[in-house]
Amino acid sequence: MTATAPHPRLTRTPEDTHPARGPRLPVRVLPLAPAVVLLLLFLAGPIAYCVSIAFTDLQLTGQAQESFVGFDNFTRAFGDEAFLNAVWLTLVFTVLSSLIGQNTLGLALAALMQRASKPVRTLTGGIVVTAWVLPEVVAGFLLYAFFRREGTLNAILDWLHLPSQNWLFTLPILAVSFANVWRGTAFSMLVYSAALNEIPKEITEAAEVDGASGRRRLWHITLPMIRRSIGTNLMLNTLQTLSVFGLIWVMTRGGPGGRSQTLPLFMYEQAFQNSLIGYGTAVALLLLLVGSLFSLVYLRLLRTEV
Repeated sequence: MTATAPHPRLTRTPEDTHPARGPRLPVRVLPLAPAVVLLLLFLAGPIAYCVSIAFTDLQLTGQAQESFVGFDNFTRAFGDEAFLNAVWLTLVFTVLSSLIGQNTLGLALAALMQRASKPVRTLTGGIVVTAWVLPEVVAGFLLYAFFRREGTLNAILDWLHLPSQNWLFTLPILAVSFANVWRGTAFSMLVYSAALNEIPKEITEAAEVDGASGRRRLWHITLPMIRRSIGTNLMLNTLQTLSVFGLIWVMTRGGPGGRSQTLPLFMYEQAFQNSLIGYGTAVALLLLLVGSLFSLVYLRLLRTEV
């Protein structure tokens, strides 16, 4: 009777153990060790340090040593009208410029470029991508020159004999939202262009033969087939929009009267202008929580089958 050879995964060679260290890690785990160390060092470490600061009254000036204050910074935030105003403006800015503006315009441009000629696609893509690759500060100065009282927009309106105004004073949150749409639509356009190219032409051609209108093809064929790309694009755009700082700072600095002050600007004001590092860090953690909630919603939608 022939003895059965032991299963290779159940055997342990002398090299797998060490009298002092015990069993070694599996060989396939070792390549992940540098990535885990980098994540702990550059991601988890700073977040943990910020969490510890958020529960103190640390200040930049006028204080010898910080002390633990518990949840006082968070309680102060939810009782601060300026903070609540910044939360509301952050949601408005995110919905207008990311969920509606960049997402819708990016999908529209991608769909139109599929039907356009090659020269039109090249020209349109070049213009849109150029706005995207500009540094945030440069884009802010360009849009400031466009919306200011003596800027390009009012010059066009005056030439058309239409009423003009100081857009950065009367409608600052709309002005910065438009600026973010102008700058960030290229990313959505590229994502949706790649997704639309993956849809088999046979499906859309069969729908056209069956008499489906363009709206019905969009709603019943195109959108369901690129659902995952929509969710991914929304998540990435939302997280990027929540962290926009330089664009708004250059255009309005959060003014006038805090009417364009989103959470990143409010956090900067409290931490570095008012020297309240502990309070500003608590606001930063709340902003991180908002981004995490958006991410969880999008990930949930991505897992849900249509």
